[in-house]
Amino acid sequence: MLFNELPLEPKLLEAIAEKGYTNATPIQEKAIPVILDQQDLIGLAQTGTGKTAAFAIPILQLLHDKKPLNGNIEALIVTPTRELAIQIAENFKAYGKHLGLRSLVIFGGVKPHAQIQTLKQKPAILIATPGRLLDLHQQGFVNLKSLSMFVLDEADRMLDMGFIHDVKRIVKLLPKQRQTLLFSATMPSEVRSLAQSLLSNPKEVTVTPVSSTAERIDQSMIQVADRKHKESALVEILQKDPAESVLVFARTKHGADKLVRVLAKNKLQAMAIHGNKSQNARQMALSHFKQGKIRILVATDIAARGIDISGLDLVVNTDVPTVAETYVHRIGRTGRAGREGRSIIFCEPEDFKYFKAIEKLIAKKIRVD
Repeated sequence: MLFNELPLEPKLLEAIAEKGYTNATPIQEKAIPVILDQQDLIGLAQTGTGKTAAFAIPILQLLHDKKPLNGNIEALIVTPTRELAIQIAENFKAYGKHLGLRSLVIFGGVKPHAQIQTLKQKPAILIATPGRLLDLHQQGFVNLKSLSMFVLDEADRMLDMGFIHDVKRIVKLLPKQRQTLLFSATMPSEVRSLAQSLLSNPKEVTVTPVSSTAERIDQSMIQVADRKHKESALVEILQKDPAESVLVFARTKHGADKLVRVLAKNKLQAMAIHGNKSQNARQMALSHFKQGKIRILVATDIAARGIDISGLDLVVNTDVPTVAETYVHRIGRTGRAGREGRSIIFCEPEDFKYFKAIEKLIAKKIRVD
């Protein structure tokens, strides 16, 4: 479906065209009409499917139709990580640039003063991480009484990161009469239960089941005896492999920092991105990686959530995730938009059962190199 076949404001279509988009992705094609019809929605879609635009575009349209607005927050988007919050905010700014609708992003890890000052400019759209939202609401800087739309993004990751209680506290602050949209890559029973408590007669749309994103990626496994062997194998691969951009996953923050040091000793420049890094350090690492100033980015799962890098050549898993879906999320950052992608996973003997669970989920054998 072409975007100009949707009932969208010409100024919104103009901004979409300026981003270079003409055709809606499957999630956009399914979700946008439902949201424009002001129905509640459950969207099962992963990062990289065009999910953000699937809710940002109709929210902008509905708020444009609703003018004049009363100067309060009309739409709230809650998301688990700072990187994802920033990315969503950039999308709202890009699509809404000709509409005159003010949006703001707030997140922890930085001093709140600048965010508080911007809140005084009365944004219509607020994108937030849970902790900072609750803090600023408690201090009286966030008023949600006029809210008409609420988006809970990455609901499964919210649960993984222990945000479920914060989410429930946020929901208690919202008007009962509202449109609610919930997006999640997977639908475990806890997310299903949360959805039932939040949404009213929702439409459910699904695209790209979690296992099928792995189909177009060339995947291989390397057996390693222990962690030391793993480090030397990683260095050897990165010295020989022609990949111009490599995302390396580490299990822990400490492990990510250690890998950066090991790579540096071997004249391989890399930067780490994880929760203990300051927001400025994380943004700088991501920016350098996207611009090609560094070839290798080492990340933990939580920090990597929401990283959307076009043209990523190779993903290296230095460990086997204990949850098979995590592997699919990780490697799904390569092989996007019809490009070829590659992934390598290191497997120690004790991790073999988790490796077999991954093969079962993606319904294919991973090549052993």
